[in-house]
Amino acid sequence: MNIYLRIIFTILMFTKVRFIEGFTSSVLCSRIPGLSPYQRQLCVESPDAVVSLSAGQLLGAQECQEQFKGHRWNCTQVWKKDMFGHIVIIGSREAAFTYGITSAGAVHAITAACAKGNISMCGCDSKQKSQFSTESDNWKWGGCSADIAFGMRFAKKFLDAREIESDDRSLMNLHNNRVGRKIVKVLLRTECKFGNIMMRKYRKAKMVQAIPAVGKDNGSLQLVLKRRGKQQHTGVNSQKPKRMEMIYLHPSPNYCERDMSTGILGTIGRQCNRTSTSMDKCDLLCCGRGYNTHNIVKSWQCNCKFKWCCTVSCDICTERIEEYTCK
Repeated sequence: MNIYLRIIFTILMFTKVRFIEGFTSSVLCSRIPGLSPYQRQLCVESPDAVVSLSAGQLLGAQECQEQFKGHRWNCTQVWKKDMFGHIVIIGSREAAFTYGITSAGAVHAITAACAKGNISMCGCDSKQKSQFSTESDNWKWGGCSADIAFGMRFAKKFLDAREIESDDRSLMNLHNNRVGRKIVKVLLRTECKFGNIMMRKYRKAKMVQAIPAVGKDNGSLQLVLKRRGKQQHTGVNSQKPKRMEMIYLHPSPNYCERDMSTGILGTIGRQCNRTSTSMDKCDLLCCGRGYNTHNIVKSWQCNCKFKWCCTVSCDICTERIEEYTCK
């Protein structure tokens, strides 16, 4: 089942809670794959918030695929097996982006659902009401300020709950989850798309490595920026990544060749653009292997005219085009 059908199915299952007698949220939440025990508990306590979070996962997936649609890695394989589990196996820039974008999508969707009254545990943020408006006026105009605080809290509790290993990858995921949440908070009252901001963060992402945490219990780790040409850190004068900086642990693979053990689809068969100067250019996308040319005839109804009374007659227009796919 692909990501879209999985999320729709999950939402439909949640919707049935309100209509099917005896179908409790605990039974429902037990059927969702990939949940940790704490996530399952949160689901039982607030199934309507998890519905919104599911919509946020879909939003993040769609935005990821839009941002990377012409790249060798195009974000199509993630979220297919487990929408609430770990997403990308290698701790690369791409993994950092997926965690950040889904965290951002979750906050955005939950906050929007709160403002619409779709979640019983939250609503309008009364702290941000206009001093010149009545409560009824606020709701009439789409509300006092959206309850971003609840959206951030619930997304943090639910998504961070899967990071239980306390290893370097979990620390990386937690950091990038926070970046996604913070971006939505900053952009809540603007028209900017958070996906564009996340893409800029992706391009400027910093490579980190784990070292023993100074002054903490044995075994505790912290992430610091990786020094060029040096593999070891003592912890003294080690620079920590900034809170709004996307981070990753390992260099990205080239994504050219298929490797399903790491979720890499490769680019064989991908459609490319022979005349493009961007990432979807055939020479780049096909990794130097060359490309196949396909002559395709497309047809459609055209020059349609309405005849009194009451039919429409159309011509059939055709166009011969060339499409290119990677060898």
